[in-house]
Amino acid sequence: MTAAARNDVPVAMEGDGVELRIKPIGGGMSVGYIRLPQGTDMGPALKGMPDDACQCPHWGYLLKGRLVMHTAEGEHTYEAGQAYYWAPGHVPVALEDCEFVEFSPTEDFQKVIDHVASQAG
Repeated sequence: MTAAARNDVPVAMEGDGVELRIKPIGGGMSVGYIRLPQGTDMGPALKGMPDDACQCPHWGYLLKGRLVMHTAEGEHTYEAGQAYYWAPGHVPVALEDCEFVEFSPTEDFQKVIDHVASQAG
């Protein structure tokens, strides 16, 4: 059994108000605590990935804010208080300051994090 409080999870990426804390939690999954300030568009950081989109599935809960998720099927808006599943092939844009907690396959998520980090450098 594993538990991980936000402040005990190491920061994997931060800058421009974006914060990603991630930690393997078991079963091949990681927990992520994410903050995106209003106006954050992850599109440019995901350029070069298949379909220029995040290819990792995520299950989570939006604690604060509102965001729009761009997918091949169209746009979907999510707001605080909603649980979600985001299939591979999505690009988030924060409409308000957002905070969410999510669970993702560790290996798939690490590939996305590595790509985003390489785009920032």
